[in-house]
Amino acid sequence: MGPVDDDPDETDGTDKQSLRERVWDDLEESGVARFPFPPHGRIPNFAGASEAADRLAEQAEWEAATAIKANPDAPQLPVRRRALREGKTVYMAVPRLRDEKCFLKLDPEELEDYDAATTVSGSSKHGEQVGPDEIDRVDMIVSGSVAITDDGGRIGKGEGYSDLEYAVLRELGLVDDATPVATTVHERQLIDEPVAIGRHDVAMDLVVTPERVRRHDDSDQPSGIDWRLLTAERLEEIPVLRALRDR
Repeated sequence: MGPVDDDPDETDGTDKQSLRERVWDDLEESGVARFPFPPHGRIPNFAGASEAADRLAEQAEWEAATAIKANPDAPQLPVRRRALREGKTVYMAVPRLRDEKCFLKLDPEELEDYDAATTVSGSSKHGEQVGPDEIDRVDMIVSGSVAITDDGGRIGKGEGYSDLEYAVLRELGLVDDATPVATTVHERQLIDEPVAIGRHDVAMDLVVTPERVRRHDDSDQPSGIDWRLLTAERLEEIPVLRALRDR
């Protein structure tokens, strides 16, 4: 179970889990998937991830950003490394937001080995663990995706933490409607069928593949945490949610 319950108003479109399985199978069978294997159950790595990161770095939104919040998954590793090499501060969430200081700060001026610091294990070793009140304003968010719809709807791996991390930052005023949200994916992860997207799902303003960029500038983003969708179990498991609830 993810950190939020299913949206009761989601009734139309392809079932998300069936779609995930289909995309994971296709990436594996086509030979597009890259380590770690299998691609199933994760944000899948793909051939051309570095080229997609290069294309993202050509965009004006990236060039203007001094601080980005990025996911920790393998296909966005080139994004995180490029950000540090360009002098951008990178924030990554602690897995499952399990600690009170629920973000890791990677400051390029404080790090010596960018390659080591941007891996999943290396970020916890080299990064500085900080609480939400210690984060500077975030200029761009980069998310990992399993699939992306024609209108920029994102399907993640099903746990809901990426959307919750956005909601926490939004609740604290660290991002707003003008903050661009981007993802890097393979062309085979782009789908052209309707999918039920919930009110709490964060839309992608920039969808970047190794070959092209799709823009969705009219994305309607969640305005913060939808407390009605949070289970009592998740409120107990995630300290930052309890702190925000009690404020």
